[in-house]
Amino acid sequence: MTTRIPKAELPAKTKEVFLRQFGSVPEPVEVVFNNPAVATSNLEFSAKAAAWDAVDEGLKTFAHMAVAAQVGCSWCLDINYFAALNQNLDLAKASQVPNWRDCQAFTELEREVMEYAEAMTSTPPTVTDELSASLLEQLGPAGLVELTVFVGFANLSTRVNTAHGITSQGYSKACRIPLAQRPSATDEA
Repeated sequence: MTTRIPKAELPAKTKEVFLRQFGSVPEPVEVVFNNPAVATSNLEFSAKAAAWDAVDEGLKTFAHMAVAAQVGCSWCLDINYFAALNQNLDLAKASQVPNWRDCQAFTELEREVMEYAEAMTSTPPTVTDELSASLLEQLGPAGLVELTVFVGFANLSTRVNTAHGITSQGYSKACRIPLAQRPSATDEA
């Protein structure tokens, strides 16, 4: 699919960084660079969020993937599956995030984190006091704040990418395990 907004030319140094890190320039960056101030702010916040350490990286990756599956952002699923590879997560498990409710491979904490991510993503949000209390007990106040803001940022990313028409770029092909597809409403009936 062609992006709904044309890709902008990135500064040479920025382009080199992405080529070294990913082997190609991420399309969301190319599109958002039509407004360099927005792109720079987004990249800076993303880098700061990546440095947060109150919650396990794997839990945050699964949370972002749960948001992406719910919103329908194939690009975010793709890049987070690639992140799972680089974090040495169980790739067979990571590939099942879109079907986490039916997959027994996930721990109770992983399941609650993905439930929380989906509840935050629903419109209106459906986060319950019970789920929040359980995560607060397991992650602590700093961890729950971090998870909540991280999921909020994942919602921003997935919704912007989807609105811009950005789809999978093929990063997950390096993982050699196909991503599960979220069941459609007709499959669930």
